[in-house]
Amino acid sequence: MPWDFKSDRPIYTQLIEQIELMIFSDIYPPGSRLPPVRDMAQEAAVNPNTMQKALSRMEEDGLIVTHRTSGRSVTEDGDMIKKAKNKMALEQITEFLEKMQKLGFDRQEVLSIITGMTEEMKK
Repeated sequence: MPWDFKSDRPIYTQLIEQIELMIFSDIYPPGSRLPPVRDMAQEAAVNPNTMQKALSRMEEDGLIVTHRTSGRSVTEDGDMIKKAKNKMALEQITEFLEKMQKLGFDRQEVLSIITGMTEEMKK
């Protein structure tokens, strides 16, 4: 999964989102070890301190566990992962709905667009 950063938000918050996506999509499944900070930073082309900040935040949130001698791993707590995944989904949906409202779409128009797109994706 390529690292993709936008200039509108801090890099460390984007790192968190992208690592979360890697966890949610099983690139890093529950219980798996993460690469060392320096390796991840090099792969993402960011400062190791920035990567460290992102991983520390994820550890505070409970998605990542640090082991003294063996580095970091993804939590094995499936409920924690599901909770974080749902939180990310709600944030994405909220952002989408706010933009649609600014564009002048009402509830029914938004639902119609979504229904049309999901039908297209089935093809």
